[in-house]
Amino acid sequence: MTSDGIDADAADSRFRALTRRPGKIIAVHLNYASRADQRGRRPAHPSYFLKPSSSVAATGGTVERPAGTELLAFEGEIALVIGDPAHRVDSGSAWDHVAWVTAADDLGLYDLRANDKGSNLRSKGRDGFTPLGPVLIDARTVDPATLRVRTWLNGEIVQEDTTAGLLFPLPQLVADLSQHLTLETGDVILTGTPAGSSVAAPGDVIEVEVDVPGGPRTGRLVTTVVAGDGGFDPGLGSLPSTDDAQREDAWGSRAAAGLPPVGPTLSPALRAKLEQVPVAALSQQLRRRGLDDVTIDGVRPMHPDRKLIGTARTLRFVPLREDLFAVHGGGYNAQKRAFDAVGAGEVVVIEARGETGSGTLGDILALRAHARGAAGIVTDGGVRDHDAVAAVGIPVYTAGAHPAVLGRKHVPWDLDVTIGCGGTTVQPGDIIVGDADGVIVVPPALAEEVVDAALAQEAEDAWIAARVAEGNPIEGLFPMNAAWRARYDGERR
Repeated sequence: MTSDGIDADAADSRFRALTRRPGKIIAVHLNYASRADQRGRRPAHPSYFLKPSSSVAATGGTVERPAGTELLAFEGEIALVIGDPAHRVDSGSAWDHVAWVTAADDLGLYDLRANDKGSNLRSKGRDGFTPLGPVLIDARTVDPATLRVRTWLNGEIVQEDTTAGLLFPLPQLVADLSQHLTLETGDVILTGTPAGSSVAAPGDVIEVEVDVPGGPRTGRLVTTVVAGDGGFDPGLGSLPSTDDAQREDAWGSRAAAGLPPVGPTLSPALRAKLEQVPVAALSQQLRRRGLDDVTIDGVRPMHPDRKLIGTARTLRFVPLREDLFAVHGGGYNAQKRAFDAVGAGEVVVIEARGETGSGTLGDILALRAHARGAAGIVTDGGVRDHDAVAAVGIPVYTAGAHPAVLGRKHVPWDLDVTIGCGGTTVQPGDIIVGDADGVIVVPPALAEEVVDAALAQEAEDAWIAARVAEGNPIEGLFPMNAAWRARYDGERR
């Protein structure tokens, strides 16, 4: 400790904005309503992860985007620096233990996020990934409910929110953490980021500032992104990997990531029509329009009495290769991300290449899809825990049951891409309809036309069936000749 009360560690330029090197840095996963709504979920309670103090950087520095990665995301945040240690304090007194407030940028590599789901060690713990500063605001001089955070990317403001938009107020975070561990002098709490977090590339300049509008301010925390030279050794651990789901999360939306929309949702009116139309009738109408290869072959329903209607969310498996499974098969892999991402009214459609020598899902994933409100699951591979999956109640179409786990035959590879399932091409957003006859894929652009034509054909077939039941011969009636057609049209009018 120096004579002016500054710890000697602060002589390291990384810590020049702080009074000492922090013993621990604790970050909140999700805390702004704007960010939660963007992600489509609002947590009931705060959750946290740790960042190493070696990740701290000072203003005016650079941060490397490692070679072989593309998704370095910035997150402007309010950082709290603990003064007096806090252990089992309540919300009413928690702010008294905060000495300073400053700006932070919680940088992270989405390319590595899937490998460290929740812990964020590799994705957010690299050197330079926690810029802090440049000025400490005395916490005694501010109301924690009136703070504002803003972020600029290349001079354009991209994030702005206040602590009025928090799901969990700042004193609550301090109190909550203190009931689990002792917050020590110099510890830093990163309190979450609002909507607007996105991706930065080499050459981009990120600036973050925290203030009380019209009052004290931290000044701008400036970080410049540079291209890193070093890559990753595949013999040591997980390698970076990306897919469209990670790109969407990193950029904030599919549009911002340059991705096409997943597809239109079904209107209630179209869904109601589809409820009335059997798959056989849809197949007939699609064939009349030149689409013959739109049935997902080789799959059978686990619930033949349940109709399946929804839009496709796709998941692709590639054949097992042990070195690739070591990288892509564990952790928060594409399979788990697909079942976490499926939305209400959507169908998880899995490309398993017709390989039935292992399961492609089990009861846990079926439960997750059901809890998310998914319309169903279609896989041209096997299902593990067959009876337990059936008991969940969600419509599932599969090529059969198999007791083996995924890694016997498959590597989970990517999601929300065009796939082949049961001999037909399926794109995200395609309309999937299934009944006891099987599953068919309906292109959204043709859906209204095809459904209306199928309903009309169903009405005609029902009328013909009634005539046959009356004792009339099929000849001339099915299909109808001119005389029968005239009678049908007259009755319809």
